[in-house]
Amino acid sequence: MRRSFGHTHLYFLVLVILLGLGTSSATAADAPVVPPREGKSETVNLFDGKTLNGWDGHVKHWSVVDGVIVGKNTEKVPVSTYLVTNKNYSDFRLTSKVKLVESEMHSGIGFWGRLAPEQHDPFTYAGHLVMFPSSWGMYDLYGRAGLPVDGKPAMKVGKQHDWNDLEIVATGNRVQVAVNGVQVIDWRDPEPKRIKEGPIALQLHSNGVPQEVHFKDLKLETFPKEDKLATVK
Repeated sequence: MRRSFGHTHLYFLVLVILLGLGTSSATAADAPVVPPREGKSETVNLFDGKTLNGWDGHVKHWSVVDGVIVGKNTEKVPVSTYLVTNKNYSDFRLTSKVKLVESEMHSGIGFWGRLAPEQHDPFTYAGHLVMFPSSWGMYDLYGRAGLPVDGKPAMKVGKQHDWNDLEIVATGNRVQVAVNGVQVIDWRDPEPKRIKEGPIALQLHSNGVPQEVHFKDLKLETFPKEDKLATVK
């Protein structure tokens, strides 16, 4: 009796696991193809190299030093906080140079989301995030958490404490990312209803230790004419 029950229980457990895996794989594979949205294509310099005009965030964390946007903390940051653009964007190509200077905690660039003051910081963010450099990959902030994107390709070409060239092309429900001229992500969101026109957001991650992260040469093309990465060699 005990033996029979054990085998039966094991059979159903394996069946449930396999069905769960099948459902997960099908969901990823069956992501709809949302075409790029239409709009005026223009190039915008998000950072003038001197000031934080066009951006909002905590002045105690964000500044401009020698032509670089600096995100920095010396005391504990209880909730991830962001420097966000005043304007919202849906389809875009964003090129930038990014660098983690101090700490081993990742930073990132957020998009397709919104400010989430209900999370106890007026400048925290809910939406999609492309992470660099410690945890290359993607995350859904205050949503689905980690997204099924492999960070290993970026780890092979990314630099931990040096400048990285980062390109993000977000069109329709597709996200393409290149790091240092190498394509590392090509992913479609299987839940396009989550995509919002929202600000671009630079992340200073929650942490209990000092951190410093740098951003520069932030250039954005709205409604890019070509739905492909421009920096890939």
